[in-house]
Amino acid sequence: MLKKVLVAEDIDSINQAVAILLNDLGITNVAHSQYCDQAWLMAKKELLNNNPYDLLICDLSFKQDYREEKITSGEELISKLKNENPNLKVIVHSIEDHPQIVKNLWASGNIDAYVCKDRHGIKYLKQAILALNKALTYNSPSIEKALSQNNLISLNTFEISIVEFLSKGYTQDKIEKVLKEKKIKPNSKSAIEKRLKELRDEFGAETNPHLVGIMKDLKLI
Repeated sequence: MLKKVLVAEDIDSINQAVAILLNDLGITNVAHSQYCDQAWLMAKKELLNNNPYDLLICDLSFKQDYREEKITSGEELISKLKNENPNLKVIVHSIEDHPQIVKNLWASGNIDAYVCKDRHGIKYLKQAILALNKALTYNSPSIEKALSQNNLISLNTFEISIVEFLSKGYTQDKIEKVLKEKKIKPNSKSAIEKRLKELRDEFGAETNPHLVGIMKDLKLI
């Protein structure tokens, strides 16, 4: 039974709605954080005290303000917390519904439910929590619909990484170095060149910048 919950969300109104929902479900041990770094510290402290959170409800995007954050996204926060506490259950609660992003999060093995923040989002969040209490996984209806698209393009971490680095102006030599540092495989220059050529052919791109533009338009990076 989920009894202790950490909510990482930077919008006050949504925090209030989630708090009301959790209270209605009888979950009263709830902590909120509007910053990823703070959420990580809170979870770390409870883990060290042998009283870890059972569930993380986490947005993916956090608006930057005057605070300088080391952890800048919900996806990064989720990855760090799951690495430290594999038993932590995770519900993504986000307006982001792009199939590739959702698919990558499920493929990471770090999440247990994905709820889209739409007009019925709180209702579906309740369903997600009830599902997790039964050791099930859950996707809200709009997420299920997005994932069921027949033309869903699937890219792996290596492919997404090399195009993202290209979009930042990295040379292939620098991409090779960064991939090795991040332990992303394959990471040889020949593998990078080969896969970029294949991606250009697949997307009908004439050049690497053209490829970057197409993949940005499709929200694949």
